Amino acid sequence: MSLLDWFANRRKTEPVVHDYQEREIADGLWTKCEACDALTYTKDLQANLMVCLQCGHHMRIYSDERIRQLIDPGTWQFLDEEVSPTDPLGFRDRKSYSDRLRETQAKTGLSDAVRTGLGLIEGQPVALGVMDFRFMGGSMGSVVGEKLTRLIEKGTDQRSPVIIVCASGGARMQEGMLSLMQMAKISGALERHREAGLLYLPILTHPTTGGVTASFAMLGDLIIAEPKALIGFAGRRVIEQTLREKLPDDFQTAEYLQAHGFVDAIVPRTQLKKTLAQLIRLHQPRSLEVKIPVLESSSPAAASF
Repeated sequence: MSLLDWFANRRKTEPVVHDYQEREIADGLWTKCEACDALTYTKDLQANLMVCLQCGHHMRIYSDERIRQLIDPGTWQFLDEEVSPTDPLGFRDRKSYSDRLRETQAKTGLSDAVRTGLGLIEGQPVALGVMDFRFMGGSMGSVVGEKLTRLIEKGTDQRSPVIIVCASGGARMQEGMLSLMQMAKISGALERHREAGLLYLPILTHPTTGGVTASFAMLGDLIIAEPKALIGFAGRRVIEQTLREKLPDDFQTAEYLQAHGFVDAIVPRTQLKKTLAQLIRLHQPRSLEVKIPVLESSSPAAASF
């Protein structure tokens, strides 16, 4: 046996020993896009406000992240964080509503499905409400209605624009009629806000459905939506079975609603803060000193009056 054959046999029989250890990829280091399956470094994705760098898909974000994206650092002040839901109807399905509330609160760290507060957007004061889909699908119960109504009234008193970021499955069935009453309560507060000549901007994100769509989500001076957000009242299957017709593939998307006049603008998340700041500035009344020229009685213009 030659020396070369001997070394070749040794390489076949002995295990390969590397001079390094393979590094484990930490959980959360990469994020896979739900739409195009592209893998993106999570820090790059966060820097792009959780919008896919490959296809532009807007991934779902929650209230704390939304507030950080919209509000100037160090200017946010929470309102009514102590308001918590109760179980007025003693409702029970597979488990009691009170137990479901406790479990969801422990899991999310939220008191209910909306967070409200005051802050600045590029130096402009706003009253902001952000719905959170983690809490029972962002459903609208008595606490959501109360907190949003107080927020709108606060904005009216301080003459600030009101912005509500909507993300909801609709009214909360566990509170029955008490949940549906919130539609009228919030709408009434928005009407008083409108009568005061103040700006209201709803932002419709994925998904915005049910009683939220049927009330304050569609009452804005300008209605803004994120790209490809699901927006509607009843579900697609219910509508198809009722009408006995096949609906278009893009039915109930933000783009479909804009084409049919229900949404005024579709704004990508990366441009949302800048767009809101521009709209607020445009709406602010300006105190301009208008000088009206005094016409001489002999001038032709004066003689024509």
